[in-house]
Amino acid sequence: MVLGKVKSLTISFDCLNDSNVPVYSSGDTVSGRVNLEVTGEIRVKSLKIHARGHAKVRWTESRNAGSNTAYTQNYTEEVEYFNHKDILIGHERDDDNSEEGFNTIHSGRHEYAFSFELPQTPLATSFEGRHGSVRYWVKAELHRPWLLPVKLKKEFTVFEHIDINTPSLLSPQAGTKEKTLCCWFCTSGPISLSAKIERKGYTPGESIQIFAEIENCSSRMVVPKAAIYQTQAFYAKGKMKEVKQLVANLRGESLSSGKTETWNGKLLKIPPVSPSILDCSIIRVEYSLMVYVDIPGAMDLFLNLPLVIGTIPLHPFGSRTSSVSSQCSMNMNWLGLSLPERPEAPPSYAEVVTEEQRRNNLAPGSACDDFERALQGPLFAYIQEFRFLPPPLYSEIDPNPDQPADDRPSCPSR
Repeated sequence: MVLGKVKSLTISFDCLNDSNVPVYSSGDTVSGRVNLEVTGEIRVKSLKIHARGHAKVRWTESRNAGSNTAYTQNYTEEVEYFNHKDILIGHERDDDNSEEGFNTIHSGRHEYAFSFELPQTPLATSFEGRHGSVRYWVKAELHRPWLLPVKLKKEFTVFEHIDINTPSLLSPQAGTKEKTLCCWFCTSGPISLSAKIERKGYTPGESIQIFAEIENCSSRMVVPKAAIYQTQAFYAKGKMKEVKQLVANLRGESLSSGKTETWNGKLLKIPPVSPSILDCSIIRVEYSLMVYVDIPGAMDLFLNLPLVIGTIPLHPFGSRTSSVSSQCSMNMNWLGLSLPERPEAPPSYAEVVTEEQRRNNLAPGSACDDFERALQGPLFAYIQEFRFLPPPLYSEIDPNPDQPADDRPSCPSR
């Protein structure tokens, strides 16, 4: 008898969307098929799958132990989220000489289904960084007597969802700084910077509205700028390794001495980036918006405003809610903006969402449709959940009335 050959071994996932991207979250069931194509008949001991999810960091540092001695210190750490094994064909024994229990697979294509459930506990979002990664994969192994096993590994994506529609992520972020330039015994006037954004949480593809005022009372020409930075932090053996990367930036107009520039909602778009990773013990991914003044010949004046990049975008009602919250909780007199004495009440639920929209949202399959559309955005996790929920209860009493703004010194006349 002529032994057959393995022509191909592949893994396919049962995706719930048309984009064919295997995306899951904690508690989801991961299912799929191991596809085996053979020419002729083959004998098989076993066909196994091994699924695993883990975070791992690794980096090296050079150390000096003396005048002529140097060595390399390795830092590694790993966190395992799950480890699942299953046998699709055959048995667990590894005795190649045993003729018992072999399975004969005939020529053609064959499919073997598998499924397993991800843990209910929070999982870190899939991530590839400079010194570490978070990976989830399924590996298939075909064992035959007296032959090397055929192996195949395929990764899938996990998102630990971050809903930016929470009070902490809808709160405005703001700050003010001032810098005075000195040259020997001569002191010039100050450079002041105030900046604000309407919330802390955003999703990829959104644009951040930046409200800022830059006042140049120095003798130098300065340039206001803004940038989004991603900070990757890796932890191992009590040490930390940090990598900072520029994500997006913009440049304002040059500002001569005695001039002031105001940004009334200058837009900076967030490109497709990984969501924030905040719950992993060895890898942390954070974002910040830096609004700064580029000062030639001196240290820049800058403000860092923290950001959280989430996976569940802002609800239609959330933008209005955050806007009202922003107006009520922040004193914007320094921007020269006119605010209403009392914020206007939002429209009623019935005025915004028709009965037909409400029924369509509750119809079977509508959530899947939203998920499919989400996977076509800049980040797969544009998840449109709770699109037509009623807005929160509204109070016409402003809980944070405006406080009188402090008087600010003006630039000295020149």
